[in-house]
Amino acid sequence: MSTVTPPQLRLLGQFRLESTAGPVDLCGNAQRLLAFVGLRGRVSRSVLAGTLWPDVTEEHARGSLRTTLWKLPHGDRPLVRCSGESVALTDALRVDAHALAETALSVVRAEAPPPHDPAPPVLLGGGELLPGWDEEWVLLDRERLRQLRLHALDALADRLTRQGSPALALEAALASVRIEPLRESAHRAVVAAHLSEGNVIEAVRHYRAYRLLLRDELGLEPSAQLARMIPAAYR
Repeated sequence: MSTVTPPQLRLLGQFRLESTAGPVDLCGNAQRLLAFVGLRGRVSRSVLAGTLWPDVTEEHARGSLRTTLWKLPHGDRPLVRCSGESVALTDALRVDAHALAETALSVVRAEAPPPHDPAPPVLLGGGELLPGWDEEWVLLDRERLRQLRLHALDALADRLTRQGSPALALEAALASVRIEPLRESAHRAVVAAHLSEGNVIEAVRHYRAYRLLLRDELGLEPSAQLARMIPAAYR
């Protein structure tokens, strides 16, 4: 018996709305509406209209909101539900940013990842939130998700190293390095994973590369905590 794949709202990497029939094309205002409601959960019409159309009168903004809601696809499975003054996504619509936040929080809270998926793909890839969008509400959520992902990747790398899975630990640590190359905790996780396998030369090579990067970019040295991980003769 075939199962119906729920519609997906993808906000990581780029905006995409995917239905069982394939990608759905939306105008810019419809994309912004779904993205804002998708990130906030449930919002009032006044907040939604004022956020998406901040430079016009309230009456004009509410008119634009009504028009945009009308332009959304309607069918057997509507995307949003309106109840009085509130607007929310329907329960059937899955949002990848929610999956990222929930996964990251579970890792940070030290809830063990599922045994069949020790390095959740949503943490390792997917891109940043709505790249190229510069509205303030996007910037705030983008930084929130970035920090959540970085902390989760660092915690995951540390846990996998202690559990004897250095290859998976390196995958998580290097994903963190790619997101923020100057973040020392990610580099400590890389070095720890190498050392756990006895790969001292790999650890030294990575430490030296990071030390040069830090000097060139900020004129700083790695912390004593990181330096102590490397044999004194190779620092």
